[in-house]
Amino acid sequence: MSITPSTGIRSTRARIALVPLLSLGLLGGSVAFAGPAQAHDDRRDDRHGCTVKPLDPKDLHGKWVDFSIKVKCDVKNDGKDSKRTVHIRQLRYEDEKGPRRTDDFLGRSHFIEEFNKHDDDKARIIHSVDKVRNLDKRDAEEVYHVVSFRVQKGNGDWSDWTEWKMSELVEVKARH
Repeated sequence: MSITPSTGIRSTRARIALVPLLSLGLLGGSVAFAGPAQAHDDRRDDRHGCTVKPLDPKDLHGKWVDFSIKVKCDVKNDGKDSKRTVHIRQLRYEDEKGPRRTDDFLGRSHFIEEFNKHDDDKARIIHSVDKVRNLDKRDAEEVYHVVSFRVQKGNGDWSDWTEWKMSELVEVKARH
């Protein structure tokens, strides 16, 4: 006579055995998710030929920091439909360390840039200056910004928004 465990025991054992697998899967998923958010590159919308790049923040004077954005569109070979309108959204942050790491939100901006065949594929720099509130209380702060954009070709429909792209994390110091 053999004793076989009941199905209730088997299902409990199966559940216990799955816990480490699920934990590893969740850990691997979070690592894979966190990786692309740190990317620092140009974001190209191939359908409309425009590039938007968050440049590294630069400290100016006092509490002010320039969170510049580089924008470029290639429209010279489009003939009659040689116009691009780029809508950029930007979020600016002060990096915070610690166990409950929640970065301080500094502000947001939206920009509209238009390009036509006379722009000769020249890049534009958008200067987005913001105040870093805690800069005078401490020796230095680390700041960054993220951008996303969409493009309208001619007078047509807008493309989808791109993923958010992050600038480098830059340490800025108060200048008095």
